[in-house]
Amino acid sequence: MALKTAPAKAGSTPKKSPPGEAASKAARAKPMAAPPAKAAPVVTVKHLAAAIADQQNLTQKQALLLVTRLVDLMVGHLKRGDRLKIGGLGILEVKSRPARMGRNPATGEEIQIKASKKIAFRAAKELRDAI
Repeated sequence: MALKTAPAKAGSTPKKSPPGEAASKAARAKPMAAPPAKAAPVVTVKHLAAAIADQQNLTQKQALLLVTRLVDLMVGHLKRGDRLKIGGLGILEVKSRPARMGRNPATGEEIQIKASKKIAFRAAKELRDAI
């Protein structure tokens, strides 16, 4: 099948690029970006509950209740300031960060950063070795 081209206007001549221009256009062209990496799949509480239900002969509702209560217990212990040591996974604990001086990166102005609490996780050796 032949390609159709637009008819040339009477009295016009096709434009030609100077000899070095084609090469310089190619050099200025942006390199193709690498395809975006696929995001890792997200595992939710419902996914965990479904896996537990399959393995332990529980209903989906029972397994979801079990996992939800476990998460609630963990949050309660962290609120009280307890350290959670989960064998094979790691240690979760709340750490206090004192107030400090910082800088606004846009203006360079000094600002006061409030004290805060952060959750710290330290992976167990078994987890680090597995990954």
